[in-house]
Amino acid sequence: MAPKRVAEPGEPPESGGPAKAGGGDVEAAGGGGLYPSMTEDPKLRWSFVRKVYMILSMQLLLTVGMAATVVLVRPIPKFLLHTTPGIVVFVLLLILPFVILWPLHSYRKQHPVNLFLLMLFTIMMAAAVGLLCSMSKGKVILEAGILTCVVVVSLTLYTFWAAKRGHDFQFLGPFLFASLLMLIAFALIQIFIPLGKLGHTIYGCIGALIFSGFIIYDTDNLIKRFTYDEYITAAITLYLDILNLFLSIASAMDGGSNDNLGLS
Repeated sequence: MAPKRVAEPGEPPESGGPAKAGGGDVEAAGGGGLYPSMTEDPKLRWSFVRKVYMILSMQLLLTVGMAATVVLVRPIPKFLLHTTPGIVVFVLLLILPFVILWPLHSYRKQHPVNLFLLMLFTIMMAAAVGLLCSMSKGKVILEAGILTCVVVVSLTLYTFWAAKRGHDFQFLGPFLFASLLMLIAFALIQIFIPLGKLGHTIYGCIGALIFSGFIIYDTDNLIKRFTYDEYITAAITLYLDILNLFLSIASAMDGGSNDNLGLS
């Protein structure tokens, strides 16, 4: 067996497995990031993103199922919208989800209490959305649902694409907050000075634009800013963005429709 040659002074060592593997590890570690300045482990962030979207998917499926039940079983909306006890229940369904948000925020990091509160919040929101859908034509709700899916998927993919190329959407926060306050003020004005179908159309179009911006803003926060134990907060944020976008689109389409609305 030939003796191993010793390198002369100043001569680079022979290439071997360990040196080659080291360079490969550094190169591999640099890929897979969600945005250029990412310093955390991409696998952990991707795992967090998948967890949030899994929870969000379950919320949306539960909402669709509950809303379809309320719309298709006609005695439910007739009781809740045309009887005094039903109207009381309807008002509670509109108020209680926002009451539950307080303990949900306090216990957002305590498993399994956070998941139980999240399920309760989703069920109440789904029932309220179902009652609102029952006051519109099925064609309007179907078209609004399809448009919402297209917008949400498109904006989500765009935000991931833009974040990968270094774009940041945190600057949208103050503008979206101010726009939301204006939208709420416009809705309150409609109570006292209604504009009829025109008001519904204006409200719906402005709301759709605002909540489209919120989807981009909150998806960017999901990619970069939410911590790993804030999966409940991230899921609720995106869930409310999607629901409000759907209701805004449905309101705009209701306002532009010539069909008679209401329960038959």
